[in-house]
Amino acid sequence: MIIVGYTIGLSMTPSALHEMVGQLPYMFLMTVFLLLLCSGIAFVVSRLSDSDYRTLLLASIPGGLSQIIMLAEETKGINLGVVTITQVIRLIIIIIAMPLLVLIPVFADSSRVANSLSVEVIPTLSTASWNQLFPNIIIFAVICILFALLGAKINFPTAYLIGPAIGTAILQAYGLDGPQLPSTVINAAQLMLGTHVGLMLTPNQIPRKIKTFSLAIGSGFILVIGAIGLSALLTKLQPISNATALLSLAPGGMDQMGVIAHAINADLSFVSGYQLFRTFFIFFAVPPLIRLIFNIADKKSIKQKNELK
Repeated sequence: MIIVGYTIGLSMTPSALHEMVGQLPYMFLMTVFLLLLCSGIAFVVSRLSDSDYRTLLLASIPGGLSQIIMLAEETKGINLGVVTITQVIRLIIIIIAMPLLVLIPVFADSSRVANSLSVEVIPTLSTASWNQLFPNIIIFAVICILFALLGAKINFPTAYLIGPAIGTAILQAYGLDGPQLPSTVINAAQLMLGTHVGLMLTPNQIPRKIKTFSLAIGSGFILVIGAIGLSALLTKLQPISNATALLSLAPGGMDQMGVIAHAINADLSFVSGYQLFRTFFIFFAVPPLIRLIFNIADKKSIKQKNELK
């Protein structure tokens, strides 16, 4: 996560961050649309399954897996097993589907580059060598680790990813150039991320496996289709490539989408900006909003029961 966070931070140059401020209205609009889509999916699945809407709403929100599970643990009446398995399946579908989608001709179009974020994409990893890393990499490594640990200490969302990205961006703002990492390092990071996601899938904890898995897979694919539709809308609003728009709105993790964006030479700063905004929005705005809605629903239910008595 620290390695991927550092790579993302390299694209967050001062000029890129300045241009991203102009994207905030579009980031907010697309995030709200995505959350409304997730709410609709949760409602439909709740009608088709034995799980209640609250559980499926938390299971459908495309936030960080650890943050959503933490919220589910703090909320009464939530089936934690259903939330976990649905979130993991969604993440796996996104990780498998996005690299395939960006390779088909419709999304492989990279002829249009974002004018609103007309920042040169950082060089391909294949151009980096071990000799080019030193001595700056030592400074960046120390800062990335410190920011990751600090972020984890203050319960920052996805601390080991966002912390290094912020630390790298700060160093670059002060004029220090971060060296590119060799492709072997990035490949190793991808291998560990993929293994970690696979290990989170524990089917033995889920009752009625076939029905639960089928609905989770179905909702995951509907979410992918919804993201494709929103990405088409974003390309109409912003002069960006189809692949950049799709990766920006893909309901996966910023680490996975950042790696894919880097691999296909999409606008990494644009993708990271949108993914980062959604991460913060879901982490800070969604939990209190969900608690408020659930509390209102509980009070209404209690009032109705008292009236019946």
